[in-house]
Amino acid sequence: MEYLKNVVPSQLIAERGSNLVVINPGSANIRIGHASQDAPLIIPHCIARRTTGANQAPRRNVQDHMLNSQVTTAQHVEREKAYDIIAALLKIPFLDEEVANSYSRKMARIDGSSAQSGKKDPAFAWTDVFEKTLKSSSALEGSENNSASQESSNQHKVSERKEINTHGERKYREFICGEEALKISPTEPYCLRRPIRRGHFNVSQHYPTQQVLEDMHAIWDWILIEKLHIPVTERIMYSAVLVVPETFDHREIKELLSIVLQDLHFGSAVVHQEALAAIFGNGLSTACVVNIGAQVTSVICVEDGVPLPMTGITLSFGGEDISRCLLWTQRHHQTWPPIRTDALAKPIDLLMLNRLKESYCRIKDGETEAVVFVYSYEEGMPAVTHKTRLTALNVPPMGLFYPKLLVPEVYPAPPCTWFHDYEDMLEDTWHMEYPRRPDTTDGFFPGINGGLPMWESYPVFTSKAKKEDNLGLAEAVTKSILSTGRIDLQRKLFSSIQLAGGVALTSGLIAAVEDRVLHAIPSSEAIDTVEVLQPRTSPAHVSWRGGVVLGILDFSRELWIHRDDWIRGGLYIGSNRKYKDSYYIQAQTMCYMNS
Repeated sequence: MEYLKNVVPSQLIAERGSNLVVINPGSANIRIGHASQDAPLIIPHCIARRTTGANQAPRRNVQDHMLNSQVTTAQHVEREKAYDIIAALLKIPFLDEEVANSYSRKMARIDGSSAQSGKKDPAFAWTDVFEKTLKSSSALEGSENNSASQESSNQHKVSERKEINTHGERKYREFICGEEALKISPTEPYCLRRPIRRGHFNVSQHYPTQQVLEDMHAIWDWILIEKLHIPVTERIMYSAVLVVPETFDHREIKELLSIVLQDLHFGSAVVHQEALAAIFGNGLSTACVVNIGAQVTSVICVEDGVPLPMTGITLSFGGEDISRCLLWTQRHHQTWPPIRTDALAKPIDLLMLNRLKESYCRIKDGETEAVVFVYSYEEGMPAVTHKTRLTALNVPPMGLFYPKLLVPEVYPAPPCTWFHDYEDMLEDTWHMEYPRRPDTTDGFFPGINGGLPMWESYPVFTSKAKKEDNLGLAEAVTKSILSTGRIDLQRKLFSSIQLAGGVALTSGLIAAVEDRVLHAIPSSEAIDTVEVLQPRTSPAHVSWRGGVVLGILDFSRELWIHRDDWIRGGLYIGSNRKYKDSYYIQAQTMCYMNS
């Protein structure tokens, strides 16, 4: 006990985090790393597999684009109306006023207010899809760690390798993961797959469940070996913390646990919800967590460390939709070069748009412009540079509040009917009374302070968060908080809004959320204060950091599932508990984050 009172957080992390891996899977990116790291690796959650024989095609085949739908005329009209509403708020010209003024704005002088204007981001280089040979491996050793400024020279090395392997030595890599997979030339025989799409497994008639699971296993195994340097033979000594989005079904969580414990050979694992991890990552206990991911935005309230299921709302848009809107905006204003940029069919173009969005989009009044360099990527040829002036850069992020601007229907969510084709393994234990472990006293579990009350009424997510297709971010936050039904808690939550996800780094977003939420509260409600809390940890990986905190502080390990138990049926020996009990959390001291 004296040790626990005096130990410093850094020492605690060093002692308990050395064999702990925290995994936060997302639709577009996976955040993963040792608990002892300051920040996780953020890696695109995708894999490109080599196609052979009849499946080989002259252009890139992107698996989940089977789901594409066309934007209708009505959606175009709604999008233009949303633009004009935003233009009025931001005090910029409407769409029909742009034609007369576009030339003068494009040729306007760049003044000091545009500090980032003219900044040249380096072009991406096509991925080398061939395995290294003895003749060329030394020349390319360490190329994966080169800075972006050296990527142009790598293009010549790729050509050299192809020439060296002309006599039957050239061998394609069987699969390629991460950002490299997004930068494979369309002329190469590869099929790009994303196992998770819009907050769910990307299952369809063209992408069966077993293939989704195999791809996810391959991506995670590759990261563990190549990035974290944890071979299969040593993983039994490691534990994994799974930080899962609230959008996941119980079957999806069960499959993730099977991948971690059975396929990847971790010794033990525990599951925590993303929102709960987010508040622990910022040292909070109560907040309305707004997680703006690449493809999904989720809102849920957490009170005293307990997520409130009925407050959960899922919005089917995110950062990638803002990037696509950026392209639409520039094309409408005729500021985009006459090049074939396709964010859906060409993943390398989406990478470029994401980078432009992160660098130049912000929420502010007045015309927001920047001179930038954009690139065209065609048929495996080196990138061609185009210098142009982008305008209305403050419009796309406002699509969070006016989702019709983003047209999320372009990427419909994967069908979830597959889930109902299987027996729900949790149903028989959903309302069971679990026997108390013989070493546990009444009302207490051995915790960090020797004994902390267990929340016996902790609510389990019996259903998914409500999906709202036409709800803006401000209305979703307001609806979520007001659904708690208690004025004291509502006031506390409106003053404790926490933003998470990469989009939360957008300049001006905090002030916009405070203003828009305040105006969305009905006048009949006795609420006059809205505050977004300043983050203590980067919003881009706050949920991952919270997973570290939860894993480090869980001294009792009561909630962990061991590999042998899982393989024998997913049961805790002596307790008859299944994996869903990993939702249960014992009270945790906040001294860790406040030190």
